[in-house]
Amino acid sequence: KQQQQQQQPSSLTMYGRYTQDLGVYAKEEAARLRESGQRRSVADRSRTLDLLEYEKGRCAKCRICTVRCQKFLISRVGEDWIFLILLGLLMALVSWVVDFCIAICLQAQKWMYGGLDSNVFLQYLAWVTYPVVLITFSAGFTQILAPQAVGSGIPEMKTILRGVVLKEYLTFKTFVAKVIGLTCALGSGMPLGKEGPFVHIASLCAALLSKFMSLFGGIYENESRNIEMLAAACAVGVGCCFAAPIGGVLFSIEVTSTFFAVRNYWRGFFAATFSAFIFRVLAVWNRDEETITALFKTRFRLDFPFDLQELPAFAVIGIASGFGGALFVYLNRLIVQFIRKQKAINKFLMKKRLLYPALVTLLVSTLTFPPGFGQFMAGKLTQKESLVTLLDNRTWAKQGIAEEFDYIGHSQAWKHPQVNVFVTLVLFIVMKFWMSALATTIPVPCGAFMPVFVIGAAFGRLVGESMAAWFPDGIHTDGTIYPIVPGGYAVVGAAALSGAVTHTVSTAVIVFELTGQISHILPVMIAVILANAVAQSLQPSLYDSIIRIKKLPYLPELGWGHHEKYNIRVEDIMVRDVRYITLNCCYRDLHNVLLTGHLKTLALVETAESMILLGSIERAQLQSLLSQQLGRPRRLEYIRERAAAEKKLMSVVSNPGSEDESQRISQEVRFQVRARHSCNIWTHGNTSGFAESCLLTLIMCKCKFIAEWEEKQLDEQVNFNNCKIDPAPFQLVERTSLHKTHTIFSLLGLDHAYVTSIGRLIGVVSLKELRKAIEGSVTVKGVKVRPPLASFRDSGTSSSENETTELHKLWDRHKSMSLPREHTPSESDEKSQ
Repeated sequence: KQQQQQQQPSSLTMYGRYTQDLGVYAKEEAARLRESGQRRSVADRSRTLDLLEYEKGRCAKCRICTVRCQKFLISRVGEDWIFLILLGLLMALVSWVVDFCIAICLQAQKWMYGGLDSNVFLQYLAWVTYPVVLITFSAGFTQILAPQAVGSGIPEMKTILRGVVLKEYLTFKTFVAKVIGLTCALGSGMPLGKEGPFVHIASLCAALLSKFMSLFGGIYENESRNIEMLAAACAVGVGCCFAAPIGGVLFSIEVTSTFFAVRNYWRGFFAATFSAFIFRVLAVWNRDEETITALFKTRFRLDFPFDLQELPAFAVIGIASGFGGALFVYLNRLIVQFIRKQKAINKFLMKKRLLYPALVTLLVSTLTFPPGFGQFMAGKLTQKESLVTLLDNRTWAKQGIAEEFDYIGHSQAWKHPQVNVFVTLVLFIVMKFWMSALATTIPVPCGAFMPVFVIGAAFGRLVGESMAAWFPDGIHTDGTIYPIVPGGYAVVGAAALSGAVTHTVSTAVIVFELTGQISHILPVMIAVILANAVAQSLQPSLYDSIIRIKKLPYLPELGWGHHEKYNIRVEDIMVRDVRYITLNCCYRDLHNVLLTGHLKTLALVETAESMILLGSIERAQLQSLLSQQLGRPRRLEYIRERAAAEKKLMSVVSNPGSEDESQRISQEVRFQVRARHSCNIWTHGNTSGFAESCLLTLIMCKCKFIAEWEEKQLDEQVNFNNCKIDPAPFQLVERTSLHKTHTIFSLLGLDHAYVTSIGRLIGVVSLKELRKAIEGSVTVKGVKVRPPLASFRDSGTSSSENETTELHKLWDRHKSMSLPREHTPSESDEKSQ
């Protein structure tokens, strides 16, 4: 205890009140730790090499060479480069293998369908049963192995990059479930996408690779560096999916980041470019392509791709896509909320988890059956085949074409003898629209980007074909006739609708990399910007909508028109009942605080009366303190000391010094003698249960002593000298506005901040309270406000004058206190200089 009391002032100096020499002390302490760490690392390296050199055997030299090669690679190339190369290579292999397996599954379905052309009923059974089996297997496998793999993955990654820890989302089980489940889901032919899941898969690879690299030590043991690598991994996921590294980096930034660190920019580009390159090289190696080209190569004319008179049509595509994107997000959320609100249906589907995906797949497969209704909407084409035909630069309409267009290959699916091509496109758009919104609610790994991309291309193709029909002779410019290119309209529609659903502009860059042509850059940008403007004013993005549906702990954005964000302050939304520990607390207080809550960090204050905030301590550190005080080593030590004391007492009993001392000693050992006497009685009474009875009696004796010892240990004062304390937890003053608080939380990725007033802890604000304040539901229990929020302060009055007056009063009240000031040179000093 004396040693504890001697060490206590150092804790007060380090974590307590601000003193003038705190900066000097911090610099000296940092220098000392840095020097000791360098000496320790050099000593460890030299000791490792010495041990390896002295080891006998054939592998000693090999291990020495391995260590030296590792040091050379890390020092010359850099750990970032090694990590990013491995990540890009791994993701390219995963993407190629998944695409290869999906192609085999789709080819097997067509083979089964084509082999039964003699019987339509058998064809229908084969066409329907195959996707139902795959989707059911995907849903069941994912649910059993890792339910976290369900869905897109972008909303979860957006939350993780925000600083929130989601359990089991970045594990190896989730990786296996995501890859296998996604392969089966896309191999079924359902209108689902792979872009969102590949963002999650790339993040899983980055997390697992970081754990592997951390075995060799280095910067990958740092949590902040892992977050940076996850941000780069999101770009790799899009880059290897579409072979679009530039658009992938920009898209990942738009959909996952509120604030982006520019230092991570090169990491995303490097890894995404390397991954896209390897992905296309594998396609050439497998003889799928002759050389490295765009994924959906187009051949639009470059001399005159479009005329200025066509810009209004492109603008119409953008505006209509904005409304369509908002409708898609609303329809998707409406389906999920409808199922959840119907308690009977929801309860039934929770018991029969595989029934819902099977029924949805059966419905979609039935409607796309080629001899049935699917003949009016190109039902036998896969998503990739549909997109290739929609981006074709040849015109399908017959009006005004000198020679009738010959439907070759997959384009023949859009031709029907009784129905016009315009009707086919309209049916395709309408049916695929609600089918995709419904299919994305299936509990399997899937995304929505690719189905929306295809629907947008079909809508653009419809507008392009309509323009070609309205202007059969083309656009006359300078005596030259330029025919309409419907494929260019399809590119514009694909970028506009996908941008409206995801609230991104980078889809324009993605279509340029997908098609390999940048000729339509102006109409694409016009349409994408207009689509975003319309969609953002009507609905949140698809990923933000999923975040709200799943109730993920993500901080929503503040709208431009919310003037209340300047009137609401931290003191109105903070939680005033703060869990804290004092500097002079005992281990019993520590134990009670840990039992009453599940907070990750606890505030450390000087005393309960002053409430001066000294720092914060993580829960794991407090648990470590308790285990050190009451752990197994301390118990064994106490038992040994107790046994030695009993032995000494028994020796004194045999030869007591006086009558009083004999009486005292006999009282101390009475319980032990009585226990041994009980053992003797049980020995004569029941020989068979002698061992058990004696063991039980001795255990009762020990339990009593240990319980008394524990009570004494819990009453001792906590020693924080060997505990890691954060001396500067993030703090806000009570008058900080909601706007500033939101900006700080978003920029720094905070999950909580303490509220202080002149150093005194008065409350805490977490993501939960901040989210409730932004969403307007601040009357929920646990959040104390002064309603109404928008009007309890008059923004028109001069609040700054009131605050200035209050500050003057505060200064007058505390002007007797000596505050540290910077030394200002006096007049005599200036004259002497």
